[in-house]
Amino acid sequence: MKYKAISLYTGAGGLDYGLEAASFETKVAVEMDKWCCKTLRHNRPRWNTLEGKIEEFSTKQVLEAGKLNKREADILIGGPPCQPFSKSGYWVKGDVDRLNDPRANTLKEYMRILEETLPRAFILENVFGLAYKGKDEGLVYLQERLAEINRVNKTKYNFNWKVLNTARYGIPQIRERVFIVGSRDGLPFEFPEPQFFDPEDDEENDSLFKAGKEPFRTAWDALHDLHDDTEKPVPSKVGGKWGDLLPSIPEGQNYLFHSDRGDGVPLFKWRSRYWSFLLKLGKNRPSWTIQAQPGSAIGPFHWNNRRLSMREMARLQTFPDDVEVLGGVSEVQKQIGNAVPSAIGELLGREIRRQFFGEKIDSRKLKLIPDRAPLSLRPTKVFPVKGEYMKLRDPDMTL
Repeated sequence: MKYKAISLYTGAGGLDYGLEAASFETKVAVEMDKWCCKTLRHNRPRWNTLEGKIEEFSTKQVLEAGKLNKREADILIGGPPCQPFSKSGYWVKGDVDRLNDPRANTLKEYMRILEETLPRAFILENVFGLAYKGKDEGLVYLQERLAEINRVNKTKYNFNWKVLNTARYGIPQIRERVFIVGSRDGLPFEFPEPQFFDPEDDEENDSLFKAGKEPFRTAWDALHDLHDDTEKPVPSKVGGKWGDLLPSIPEGQNYLFHSDRGDGVPLFKWRSRYWSFLLKLGKNRPSWTIQAQPGSAIGPFHWNNRRLSMREMARLQTFPDDVEVLGGVSEVQKQIGNAVPSAIGELLGREIRRQFFGEKIDSRKLKLIPDRAPLSLRPTKVFPVKGEYMKLRDPDMTL
């Protein structure tokens, strides 16, 4: 049996591919980015993708595109892009307007579609900042809107939310996002306990291993069978002012290796750059968050001193291998970097079937989690720093 899903702010389909693995079928997807729409139509033409802003479509158009009636959808899913709630919003503007920011309208549009379709369940994914303590206007807004929807439609919508670190659920990538899951029948949702632990955290290592938990899935688990000769994107070389410095940084490290507290050549002041500056994947660790719009020297990069290919980024996001993300290098990076890791969608979809729909289902055996791979014990060779970089040493640094 396939459950029926309406997808909003679909992007490249990360959440949808996960729900698909949990026996949900996207009947209609709404997305404004043209390259995302090309990707969706190329991979899943049956999903009926509507291209444009959600406010441009009436709910009647959405239902007709999905061949659905009101109350017929089993789930509404989506990750409204909410820049007012992001960390970058704080860095740029300080205490930003958040809910009063016009860009927060995406949250309101999501709730409009929910009210006018009345699905059995919903998933709303968003940035960590939506749930900042003392700045939870977004969550309060959702509660107030659901109370209004319940009063008018005699429904019992409620929701539970949690910040999930995807690495703790088997995704080979560290990424924190807020997930909000709700039921039309008022059923509470219990987020599943993490099944994976950080083997480098001594405090939790022994206890979780004894409890049957598994170590984090790693970048090597995801990428070990992909090879440079077939996976090089165009261009794969890391360019810009600092690109040729990358080979002198060991795998799993970043520019701090060449700082005044690192073990390399002291070129930079400690913590004078973004963490992702010259950041290189380590084979024995999960990837750091894939960036949607990185600069020329912003990683994570491959341990072989190159940019990640489309397939490699997709693997780290647990996309199915039959998905091909279309576009040039920047378009592909943006689509994959903005996506929800698919295996989280599979996990939540299975739990919704179990908790809301009353099915007996095992949520621990996910199709999209990579298997453990034999670890490559040989670290990638580290090269000397080129002499040209010595003259670029930070002049304000005290050596």
